[in-house]
Amino acid sequence: MSVFFSKSRKNRLIHERVHDPYKTTRKPREPSFCPVCNAVFKGGRWQWLDSWPVDSHQEICQACQRIRDGYPAGMLTLRGDFVKTHQTEVLNLVRNQAKGEQTQHPLHRILKVEAWPDTVVASTTDIHLPKRIGEALHRAYKGQLELNYERKNCFIRVNWISTSDEPDKTERSKMKRR
Repeated sequence: MSVFFSKSRKNRLIHERVHDPYKTTRKPREPSFCPVCNAVFKGGRWQWLDSWPVDSHQEICQACQRIRDGYPAGMLTLRGDFVKTHQTEVLNLVRNQAKGEQTQHPLHRILKVEAWPDTVVASTTDIHLPKRIGEALHRAYKGQLELNYERKNCFIRVNWISTSDEPDKTERSKMKRR
């Protein structure tokens, strides 16, 4: 009987864990519910349910903890002439994207939105929502999209800048056809 040993690499890079102070190291007991937002932890994930058992455990979800502490996981900054002239339209797109995302993922929420004349800043409770909102803005109105993910701190910064006052001609023609 012969045994083959594969050579193991001795010079592997050691990857440190991502530091997210709100990510729990253990799963909550099932079923658990958040007394703040009424999200239910069942089946290994947080979800929206109409009801939950009476003997469920109470545990505040990570999104509600971030909202309570005012500690965002993502920042979305929108700038430019288009934001200045179409601010309500842009804010509606941001809120609709967040609402659609939150129906499937209870932990993906907007923490707060600050609007100035030519800039809008939205902070979120997770790292996926700002990216999705930025991509939706880029698809709808073009502009310049920058994504900066800080892996060490588990934080994303998304910048969307529109220099033109109007969407592209092709975009306008698509809007007229609808």
